Amino acid sequence: MKLCGIELKASNTILSVIDFREDDDIIDYIDLKIKKITLEDDENQEDISKFSSSISSFLKENEIEKVFIKKRAKKGTFSGGAVTFKMEALIQLNSICEVELISSQSISSFEKKNSIIFPKALKKYQEQSYLGILATKRIENVI
Repeated sequence: MKLCGIELKASNTILSVIDFREDDDIIDYIDLKIKKITLEDDENQEDISKFSSSISSFLKENEIEKVFIKKRAKKGTFSGGAVTFKMEALIQLNSICEVELISSQSISSFEKKNSIIFPKALKKYQEQSYLGILATKRIENVI
């Protein structure tokens, strides 16, 4: 089962993909060429369509079965920007796979309780999207 973790930052969709075999809890990080998809101008209809199309193509081409998006606060000091919520809605509207949201607190709690060894090919900026998948699946001691 291919799973995709997503962290939304500014106008970037940061992606991490793993292949998860539920029968033996083994995961393999998949180092894809595309690690980010950017929404250029959130006020331009053509750019929004292009972003939506890029997300759908990514999910379809990589045979993603489920997406996990790291939630952002809706209000307060660390609240997410309007653009990230627009991007989240476009991802949720995809017709390829199911989308689930995961809280930052769940990710942090999971990281504190487990010793995580990140794959060498994983970029530093992808860590939160990668942890989102692991926390949701409660996969421990990952190499």
